[in-house]
Amino acid sequence: MRLGIFAKTFAGTDPLTVLQAARAAGYRTVQYNMACSGLPAMPDALTQDQAAAVAQASATSGLAIAAVSGTYNMIHPDPAVRSTGLRRLGVLIDHAAAMGTGMVTLCTGTRDAQDQWQHHPDNASPEAWRDLLDEMSKACALAEPKGIKLGIEPELANVIDGATKARRLIDSLLSPALAIVLDPANLFEVAPLAEQRDILSHAVDLLADRITMAHAKDRDPAGGFVAAGTGVVDFPHFLNRLRSAGFDGDLVTHGLTAEQAPGVAAFLARL
Repeated sequence: MRLGIFAKTFAGTDPLTVLQAARAAGYRTVQYNMACSGLPAMPDALTQDQAAAVAQASATSGLAIAAVSGTYNMIHPDPAVRSTGLRRLGVLIDHAAAMGTGMVTLCTGTRDAQDQWQHHPDNASPEAWRDLLDEMSKACALAEPKGIKLGIEPELANVIDGATKARRLIDSLLSPALAIVLDPANLFEVAPLAEQRDILSHAVDLLADRITMAHAKDRDPAGGFVAAGTGVVDFPHFLNRLRSAGFDGDLVTHGLTAEQAPGVAAFLARL
């Protein structure tokens, strides 16, 4: 496993500046965000030079580009918002290889119209599932010809709120483009240790054939997000289950400050 971090953890609007900061903090790869190039996270357009600058920064710094973030609300209640997000996703898919990566990460979305990370009760509706299948099918149609993976992340606030729905989506669409980004802290809020381990084991077992990246953030005892190694997530158990399943992808941390990054790198490296 390569140890990685969200690139936007570090300040800067130049790819090399950001990647060198990540390298100095102890990481070998990043999940890139176009904000680190001084652009919107989901730009309307990218030039060849802008994409090449990311790849050049990767080569110069020695850090790989594990993925680029392409998150938008895939089940937003307004179809026009979804359409705009899909078009911008297509821009990133078209330039992903030139940036040096084979994966774009997604947000499966929520019916909350204001915040794509906010839970909404209608996420469980048949209509939300229908819209997700429609939108994800369109995204897969963009990604498949380019050989790009689409990394979807089960998380409680979104329509794909756990491993079971993620498996259902994979089995419904049968697209080789669909990949799983598994973050243990997104699978529970507050749970006794035995229950937490059962949840994590179930998720790894159910999704093992599609897990392409793992995330590493933590939960405090009250359920809030904190930096990896400072909360209650059983990372030794999670990583052992991933190893047992044959996972050898990137482990990418986020939900931390730049100042915390070296300590988190040391913690995860020990595991």
